[in-house]
Amino acid sequence: MRLAIFGASGRTGQPLVEKAIAAGHQVTALVRNPAKLTVTDPQITVITGDALDPQAVEQTIADADAVISVVGQSKGAPADLQTRITKNIVAAMDRHHVKRLISLTGAGVAAPQDRPKLINHIIKLALKLFSGQVLHDAEQHAAVIQQSDLDWVIVRGPVLTSDPPKGSYRVGWVGVNTASRITRADLAEFLLHAVSDSRYLRQMPMVSN
Repeated sequence: MRLAIFGASGRTGQPLVEKAIAAGHQVTALVRNPAKLTVTDPQITVITGDALDPQAVEQTIADADAVISVVGQSKGAPADLQTRITKNIVAAMDRHHVKRLISLTGAGVAAPQDRPKLINHIIKLALKLFSGQVLHDAEQHAAVIQQSDLDWVIVRGPVLTSDPPKGSYRVGWVGVNTASRITRADLAEFLLHAVSDSRYLRQMPMVSN
């Protein structure tokens, strides 16, 4: 499968690219600084550019079968970074008739199946107080995807770690069959699985160890 990956040079993007290549996929990655993408392989096509640039996004998606975005907020970035990038991705996918989109976001974005416990409410309040712009951007990015005609899965993660992979993960909802952490490698495994699995189509599962 030909995958367009956004956020490929980040801490979650790198293990995602590694696992995609290991699974036999062809990857097109849009990165601002190719030197940060340490994974090298003939199956990777690297495009240098900014995901805020609609033309760069369109070039990345043009020949793709599916798109995975692990783009998140970063220091000094626009407050609506994830939302603006997602709008570019959705528009390009529509133009090139690419249907499957997998997008990563945080557990603070609510889903109808959630059954939050007291600790979840406390965490959500802390997010609003200390990272309100980040949470708002994540929620708006999800709204853009939900309003599209794409076959999407919005994957929500708790605290992400760079620990060695556990080799397994749980899929649930906030307050339902989930824990507080997941390794980036295990999360990448689920993101790739979601590309071809329709079990969570148009849903927002939470994945944890």
